[in-house]
Amino acid sequence: MRAWKNAFGASVGILLAGMLLAVGPAQGGSGARNVIFMVPDGMGLAHLTLARRHLGGVDGPPLALESLAKVGLQRTYSEGGAVTDSAAAASAWACGEKFANGRISCHDRNEDGHCDIPLPLTLMEIARVRGKSLGLVATSTVTHATPAAFAAHVPSRKCEAEIARQYLEETEVEVVLGGGFGDNEAPCPFPPMGSAGRARLLEEAERLGYAVVTDRSDLRRSIQEGTPRILGLFARGPLIPAHRRPPNCREPSLAEMTRAALTVLEKDPDGFFLVVEGSQIDWGAHRHDIPYVVGEISAFDKAVQEVQRWMDEDPHRARETLLIVAPDHETGGLTLLGPRETQWATRRHTGVDVPLWSQGPGSKALQGTLDNVEVFRVVRDSLHARAGAEDPRTVGPFPLPVRSAPKPIHPTE
Repeated sequence: MRAWKNAFGASVGILLAGMLLAVGPAQGGSGARNVIFMVPDGMGLAHLTLARRHLGGVDGPPLALESLAKVGLQRTYSEGGAVTDSAAAASAWACGEKFANGRISCHDRNEDGHCDIPLPLTLMEIARVRGKSLGLVATSTVTHATPAAFAAHVPSRKCEAEIARQYLEETEVEVVLGGGFGDNEAPCPFPPMGSAGRARLLEEAERLGYAVVTDRSDLRRSIQEGTPRILGLFARGPLIPAHRRPPNCREPSLAEMTRAALTVLEKDPDGFFLVVEGSQIDWGAHRHDIPYVVGEISAFDKAVQEVQRWMDEDPHRARETLLIVAPDHETGGLTLLGPRETQWATRRHTGVDVPLWSQGPGSKALQGTLDNVEVFRVVRDSLHARAGAEDPRTVGPFPLPVRSAPKPIHPTE
């Protein structure tokens, strides 16, 4: 693994000097060796309060995510709109700039179906330059908007097959765990993958060294065998909602997938960047389904507990890991009128600010009120501080990377 990582770093390391965004000093010491970015998709404060009350009563204990030391509030508007979708919100975190709804770390301002060049660097790409391993975990399809924004560049969130190809062939994410691969659908400019294309993509994954696993037993076996790359596709689409999981479910829980990812990624001496999404909190809120929302928040909080246990096992982990828990937007306009009485304003997203919790190197800068693009800058600066990078304004400028146009995924035969 070190050989290909060193080759990647040698070929693109100079690009960090060409980042035109200013790099300021990181807060919290020597910077982050590891970054764990956890997203409870669509969760506002009312959703959090609702789940806490259902799980422990009005005076019940706080959830694990509420124990993180630093608390902030983030604005979420997208480019050209007061209300964001998950694609634009995650792209803002990943790249440090605003994007139009539906875009995945990509601008297409002339609307020709192609990403504008040069492409912005994502936090995962910056982490890769720093030699770090990468992981994506989700309860949706693994190619859904939030994880995609950290590891792919496409003009539409509907380009899920192309997103999958980029995960494996370009960004080379070591650990991908969740539901299945989505396909390319309109308005994506790429042709559909189809079942034959999907089979070829899985063959390519195995050729690239991935263990392709489809249930929790396979996942456990791969972890025990020390497999360095795992592609876990545990459903054809999204995973079973937490409140409907059968007792002996073949699909791993979000907490189990999170622990598995940590077990693989922690072996990298340079550290890692891991994104974990509780994808379906948002879906439950769209449906105004209280058991769905509460079940998903509870499952997400168990994943947070798993991360906290992992950090507690070694004092170095807590000192060297930046942990962020950040909703991308609020869904449903939820209001709590009493202990169990709720009122929803919409079945869509809203434009209200949402909280974020954090701890570790750099987290001091995530307190107070900030824009979601500022999260990118805090994480980037902490990664640079760890590596002792100079401010690129003193050594550049160099051009940002220019990828060739994305290769189309294997079309349906």
